[in-house]
Amino acid sequence: MSPSNVFVIGLDDGNRAVLERLPMAESCRFHGVLTPDELQHGDIDFEKLLTKAEQELDGFDGTVDAIVSFWDFPAATLVPLLCRRRGLPSVPLEAVLKCEHKYWSRLEQRAVIDELPAFGIVDLDDPRRPEGVDFPLWLKPVKSFSSELAFKVTDERELDEAIAEIRDGIDRVGEPFDYVLRQVDPPAEIREVGGAACLAEGALHGVQAAIEGYMLDGEVHVYGALDSINYPGSSSFLRHQYPSQLDEAVIGRMADVAKRVIAHIGFEHATFSIEFFCDPDTGQVCLLEINPRHSQSHAELFESVDGIANHEIMVSLGLGRTPHDRRERQGPYEIAAKWYLRRFEDGLVTRVPSADEIAEIEARIDGTRIIVMPQAGQRLSDLPEQDSYSFELAQMFVAGSSEADIRRKYEACVDALRFEFS
Repeated sequence: MSPSNVFVIGLDDGNRAVLERLPMAESCRFHGVLTPDELQHGDIDFEKLLTKAEQELDGFDGTVDAIVSFWDFPAATLVPLLCRRRGLPSVPLEAVLKCEHKYWSRLEQRAVIDELPAFGIVDLDDPRRPEGVDFPLWLKPVKSFSSELAFKVTDERELDEAIAEIRDGIDRVGEPFDYVLRQVDPPAEIREVGGAACLAEGALHGVQAAIEGYMLDGEVHVYGALDSINYPGSSSFLRHQYPSQLDEAVIGRMADVAKRVIAHIGFEHATFSIEFFCDPDTGQVCLLEINPRHSQSHAELFESVDGIANHEIMVSLGLGRTPHDRRERQGPYEIAAKWYLRRFEDGLVTRVPSADEIAEIEARIDGTRIIVMPQAGQRLSDLPEQDSYSFELAQMFVAGSSEADIRRKYEACVDALRFEFS
């Protein structure tokens, strides 16, 4: 039997390597459609991206058996449009938009759960704090990338300053997102605010965690829980780690909330990742955000601990197959984390670790893989897809026998990585 041709929107070298290590890779051929740069950098022309993707698929000399992606907008919305035109299995576009549009998502959540913060739309032309949403609060576009243009504000002055920044930058994603919204028939409330609106939400407290799963034939399956740890006193991520170290009862509450919301939205035939805030003392959970895809950032964490990356589920669903039952803890490590080495002020990068230096560190420190983000000569503020408060210098995948072990390995990597700035 000939191998299945699986097309991955935004395929990069790192994720290709993960896909090629899947047990099912022997029966698949993985092909890229559009590049990560085309999807995430600069202005987004959705119609142009859709046309180019169609041309790449039409130009392939063979069958197109699946179209998948592990990226956020615009990739997550391109998948159902491309699949629908070819009769391939995929999540409905409207279900994706009910997750990606933060205000629409909150309205859908409110219909079935109570575990969510107060929220409301802020008029960018006449900004006022929505009734019932008290300080401190978060301001964010209803659609953005990687916490871009998301600001925590504690008073009216900070609100005005954040609104000014959001107003200046919101159209980069908001305008193409508006185009996609017009491909469905959203409720009047969503048509009125559109895709370039601003949402205010009450600030949540506790520790962060995430649930990953998928829905197939009306049944929601949860296959993993992860912790998200921030830098002390910051909203910027320090690391994501798998498996979660939270109490099983708290994980169970997150899974229950996730199942109710995903079933209500009708997020059929696709993977999802839902972020939560949890109070370890009371066991209470509160839904932060629904990502209409699994996280490619977590793929190597699952692989290190379970022995197989979460990409397997994405590919199986894309091919119209029922994913195999996952056997947990079959990998070589007990715990794995993706760490973010950050700098919290701008600067011109004058030196980054060389490829040879990185290779030496990875060979010396077991269970590590390092990706340097900036290049020498680059200003940190020119890096794409950064949060509003920091700049990524490196991403490090670290696996080990315990939390203390991966922390020790991470610190050894940081000590060995030499960056210089002017």
